[in-house]
Amino acid sequence: MKKLVPIEEGDFYLTPEGYRCFTEQYLIKRGYCCESGCRHCPYGFDNKKQY
Repeated sequence: MKKLVPIEEGDFYLTPEGYRCFTEQYLIKRGYCCESGCRHCPYGFDNKKQY
C-alpha cells in the first residue's frame, strides 16, 4: 500500500493550462517513480524511451 505524503508549499505549481505539476521536491518525498513521465522526475524515467 502506498503511503500518503502530505502536500507542503513548494511541492507543486499550476501550469498555464491549470494542471498541478509536482516538483522534484515532492517526487523525492514520495519515494518512488510512478513511470508516468513526470516533468521533474528525479529518478531518470523517460517515457519516450519506453515506446
